[in-house]
Amino acid sequence: MANKLVIVESPAKAKTIGKFLGRGYKVEASQGHVRDLPKSQIGVDVENGFEPKYITIRGRGEILNRIRKEARSASKIYLATDPDREGEAISWHLANVLGIDDKSPCRIEFHEVTSKAVKAAVKNPRTINMDLVNAQQARRVLDRLVGYKISPLLWRKVKKGLSAGRVQSVATKMICDREEEIDIFVPEEYWTITAAFSMGKAKVSARFTGFGGEKAELHSRDEADAVLEKCKDASFRVSQIKKGERRKFPAAPFTTSNLQQEASRKLGFTTQKTMQIAQQLYEGVEIAGEGSQGLVTYIRTDSTRIADEALEAVRAMIAENYTADYLPEKPNVYKTRSSAQDAHEAIRPTDIQRRPDAIKASLSRDQFRLYKLIYERFVSSQMTPALYDTLSVDIDADSGARFHFNGQKQRFAGFTAVYEEGQDDSAEETSVNNLPELEEGMAADLGELGADQHFTQPPPRYTEASLVRALEEKGIGRPSTYAPTISTIINRGYVSRENKRLMPTELGKIVNEMMCKNFPDIVDIAFTAGMEEQLDEVEAGKAEWHKLIADFYGPFERTLEEAEKNIEKVAIEDQISDVPCEKCGAMMVYKMSRYGRFLACPNFPECRFTMALPKNIGVPCPKCGAELLERISRKGRKFYGCEKYPECDFVSWERPVADKCPACGGRMVFKAGPKGTCFHVCVNENCRHRVQVEAGGSDE
Repeated sequence: MANKLVIVESPAKAKTIGKFLGRGYKVEASQGHVRDLPKSQIGVDVENGFEPKYITIRGRGEILNRIRKEARSASKIYLATDPDREGEAISWHLANVLGIDDKSPCRIEFHEVTSKAVKAAVKNPRTINMDLVNAQQARRVLDRLVGYKISPLLWRKVKKGLSAGRVQSVATKMICDREEEIDIFVPEEYWTITAAFSMGKAKVSARFTGFGGEKAELHSRDEADAVLEKCKDASFRVSQIKKGERRKFPAAPFTTSNLQQEASRKLGFTTQKTMQIAQQLYEGVEIAGEGSQGLVTYIRTDSTRIADEALEAVRAMIAENYTADYLPEKPNVYKTRSSAQDAHEAIRPTDIQRRPDAIKASLSRDQFRLYKLIYERFVSSQMTPALYDTLSVDIDADSGARFHFNGQKQRFAGFTAVYEEGQDDSAEETSVNNLPELEEGMAADLGELGADQHFTQPPPRYTEASLVRALEEKGIGRPSTYAPTISTIINRGYVSRENKRLMPTELGKIVNEMMCKNFPDIVDIAFTAGMEEQLDEVEAGKAEWHKLIADFYGPFERTLEEAEKNIEKVAIEDQISDVPCEKCGAMMVYKMSRYGRFLACPNFPECRFTMALPKNIGVPCPKCGAELLERISRKGRKFYGCEKYPECDFVSWERPVADKCPACGGRMVFKAGPKGTCFHVCVNENCRHRVQVEAGGSDE
């Protein structure tokens, strides 16, 4: 009997599934899309219902020939691409190319690459879901119309090679808006007063809150000194004690955006890196003694739903390995966002018995770290809350000043025995203290009393994690779009990543200003979020995709015509430097790329000499004492080298700092840690001493 042919997207998945199905099956990989709109033209027939014109993607011909050859001798063909809009569209294109009736049961769907899931899918083929296909086509056509209509306008008016896109333009605007908030922010002075008190054996640090029940804010040194004067000779007593209990509940299992955010916070991964590694874990990894196994469920999801079978398995594992107090009476159920498609489960391990440490030797370092994150998040999501005893204390002076102290002590670990969710640096984390035994009315002896000056801070620049969260909260894009959107705006040179923060470049600001002025709907958050909802309506079979495009295109075309008339050409003049070209002697000019400013010869293309623009970091070279400069490698990576190169060959990928190691006297470098922390770390392998420093300092 001829083989049955199964077509998947990636070679890694093909390898894994091939082992599951064994003899009688042939598994081939399409390596993603085989057909798409042409790059050389818009590829959408605007005059005839916006029908897309698909062509075979360059380089896919050989792959298609191989698949066609296998298809001719196959007794049955199963299309097993990813279970989402994109995957459904790939299956539809393959069906068209291979002459398969898309109304026949040729499509199989599984949400985890395990033997059980794949074999069950083969037994239950279905027809291609044209609602999913049409939702993907609608998004593709929308994005093509926006990109191919606005981009040439940007080329003519600003600079050749620029691009615009529906989601990327909104993301760029959000980053530019945040930068503007930071630029116009006016810091306000405020003061805090902290006092150390002794009450019997207890010692606490409390903060001034006001006089009696009235809150007081201190905005100047004079106001702070007035409070200090009232407190220094006053008598204090404990006026009020409140004891309570706080429950901290576990976080839901991962969705795509949660995973990207947490991997950024805890592992320092970019969104793109997170998805690359997650894809490897989903498609299959060679596990010693087991062969190739898919370790996690489908990784593009906005749902927190968990299959009953998986819930039973994780609850059994918790019952077996922890006391009964750690297992809730009923499974924890998490609410999915109202805007979520809820097409797939949350991201979880495919087998709860496959513990991270047991398979560590079979995984790369990054695969292990991400798998451990997914595994522990899932287990903890089905455990009981952590319990804390809390204490709230007011300490009053006879002069009327009131100081307040909060404390908490963990009574029961609950889910925190396995996992705790990371926090952005803007989040406040409650400190955990031992709770002193106090009584109302007891005397409090004042110890050290001090006032500290502060200034309000502007909103922080977005990190990739916080931008993903903001996009999700505003309904911009969907799980599969976050990582490529961020990569696109960085690669286009609209946004740069500095110390994990996203900042608009000058080019990004110019393009954003032009888009805001001439295409307000395209960069409007509410409009873009509404468009996402309409695409979801197409997927649900409640809207017709051609009408969606037509309703959008009419007003858009009129806006284009107005923009063509009204936009004046923006002259981005090259700034001349005082550095002569090493090849022809002309004075070099400053240019902008995705990696920032650089020097280039003005006689291009006759002379193609370029030079990275060094930046003095104010740290002496540890080898010769000259200045260290920040430079950019050919691949766009920062490094630090001596200004006297090539006479001095000192170089470092990590940013050196001026301080010497207090432990061994060695050289130290700057490192960004989790949750916004920053450190100076000794490079001596036998020392590795580190000192925490404030973020935003000169060495950041």
